[in-house]
Amino acid sequence: METVLHTRLKPGMEAEYERVHAIIPPELDTALREAGVRSWRIWRSGLDLFHLVDCADYAAMRAYLREHPASVPWQARMAELLEVSDDYSGAEPEIRLVWELP
Repeated sequence: METVLHTRLKPGMEAEYERVHAIIPPELDTALREAGVRSWRIWRSGLDLFHLVDCADYAAMRAYLREHPASVPWQARMAELLEVSDDYSGAEPEIRLVWELP
């Protein structure tokens, strides 16, 4: 199942966000895969970030990562860069598919 997310950077954090994402810690990679993530891609347009997450069960993935020792420090680092910190509530994202080319 693919899920689309939208996040927003704090002004001036574009380069730092890309620098931090240039190398994902191996333990975080492992945790994401253990949580059922098959693919996670992020596009940036200005301060806006668009994520396409392919995982078996989005809510279960979020619950698994909420307190995972590899995810907690990563999320703390991301909170420094993002306009709104992720609370890892697992709530459904607000982005809904409106149209697609059949």
